Amino acid sequence: MIKSTIRTRTYRAIYRLLDRVSPVDYDCGTLCGAACCMVESEPDMEMGIYLLPGEDKIHRREGEDYRWTEESTEEFEFPESWKGKVFFLHCMNPPHCQRSLRPIQCRTFPLLPHLTEEDELVMIYDDTEVPYACPLIEEALPLNDDFVKATTTVWRHLIRDPLIYDLVKADSAERYE
Repeated sequence: MIKSTIRTRTYRAIYRLLDRVSPVDYDCGTLCGAACCMVESEPDMEMGIYLLPGEDKIHRREGEDYRWTEESTEEFEFPESWKGKVFFLHCMNPPHCQRSLRPIQCRTFPLLPHLTEEDELVMIYDDTEVPYACPLIEEALPLNDDFVKATTTVWRHLIRDPLIYDLVKADSAERYE
């Protein structure tokens, strides 16, 4: 597994902070049938997400919500600095997972960290190509200020890790192409 400089207690603090905020004041899944967790047009498609380096330290590997696999960083578009394996969590009970177990990238959706050409961190709507449409993104619905602030704070801490910084930098550069 690739190693992170982020400590377990920092990941726990990040999870606690993100547990206290939500993108909107209601369950946004009611707008789209929890599209980000399921793909109704492709019922056999398995949804999932990779963990950030070190994020695995605070997750149990057993349970009914996720199936864990180890994936080679060379088989996916990860930065050059990512050498080895990453954990990928396959969602087994969408959209009814335990919210307390959701990975950071699920917790901060629909926002995505982006580094400007001046290397300034900004949060943008997630523009990743996926087989669903998120009404929050498609309609640019306003998000709660506390969610945006917490998400920005979290990613400021996360990009202090060189591997996570490299990931955000590479993803940002790809958007400029």
